[in-house]
Amino acid sequence: MRIVLTGGGTGGHIFPIIAVVKKIRELAPEGSDLEFLFLGPDGDLEREAMEKEMIPAKKILSGKLRRYFSASYIPDLFKIPIGILQSLWQLLVFMPDVVFSKGGYAGVPVVIAAWLYRIPIVIHESDIMPGLANQFAGKLAKRVLVSFPGAANFFSPEKVEIAGNPIREELAKGNREEAKKTFGLPEGRKTILVMGGSQGAKIINESILHILPKLLKNYEIIHQTGKGEYENILQEVGKLGVKVGHGGYHPYPFLSENLPHALKVADLVINRPGANSIGEIAANGKPAIIVPPKHSANDHQNLNAYALQEAGAAVVLEQENLGENIFLEKIEEVMNSGELQFELSERIKKFYNPDAAEKIALEIIKLAN
Repeated sequence: MRIVLTGGGTGGHIFPIIAVVKKIRELAPEGSDLEFLFLGPDGDLEREAMEKEMIPAKKILSGKLRRYFSASYIPDLFKIPIGILQSLWQLLVFMPDVVFSKGGYAGVPVVIAAWLYRIPIVIHESDIMPGLANQFAGKLAKRVLVSFPGAANFFSPEKVEIAGNPIREELAKGNREEAKKTFGLPEGRKTILVMGGSQGAKIINESILHILPKLLKNYEIIHQTGKGEYENILQEVGKLGVKVGHGGYHPYPFLSENLPHALKVADLVINRPGANSIGEIAANGKPAIIVPPKHSANDHQNLNAYALQEAGAAVVLEQENLGENIFLEKIEEVMNSGELQFELSERIKKFYNPDAAEKIALEIIKLAN
């Protein structure tokens, strides 16, 4: 059974692919000769993730689909046909039984090439509002799986199924004691986990630094800064006179294998409303302050945040309200109210579907056979 995987650009695409791959390996019929190939960007995130799972990866050029004009618009138009030619060649050599696309512009050339070869295509959409790439890919796909019921309205009813958002199973299996050892957390202090997706979030990082000395009086802070922001954050923290580690502040460029433990020990998570982030928080039933970006593709993160707010499953704070007083006030409000923490924790659990990866894997296996 040969399966091509595509998508990429952010952890929001790559980590669900890995979750589905693990489930396919678990559920494939006994004796299946499983082979995977990843086609997409040659980024550090993609390369590291595929190497870890021993999946060969080939670089495919792709241009971003936009609803607006940008300086990259013309160059990107030329990248798409080149990417389609590259995909046609790679698919001809590998000739898979099925193609699984997690979405994003990186998967478009591969999906087009697969459709030309009449190779069955399965796509997954994480957000309430599908991006342009998946709206297009959905027309060529045999099966479309979505995380939110609202997303189903954008695809043909006979193709679509609500599956939930797949997250890596280990993210729901963190250990509190392991977290205390790993991060050097003292007894009797509550912990706040600050994130911004796999690439960090500049505005969240800056806002946390503004109130960091006040937060450290009462709380331990585990902070995933993003690789691009890490060194700058260390410099700024040094200017504040905060000691990294022993002073209660624990910054990391990226929390990979330690993320499950960080989620387990956190009393509050501050993050973006990406579908993956929501799934990770929901799997651990954690109170959260969600900060949607001012601009996101198709406004999907704002719509995700609205769904959480409507369900009373998280405190949603607009970027404009990340001023020192309001941000600190909201954090204290959640941290000091056991009742609010319980309500947020219970309501956000409804956004976790533990069977999502299995549902997607079974569809892929069925089409491959």
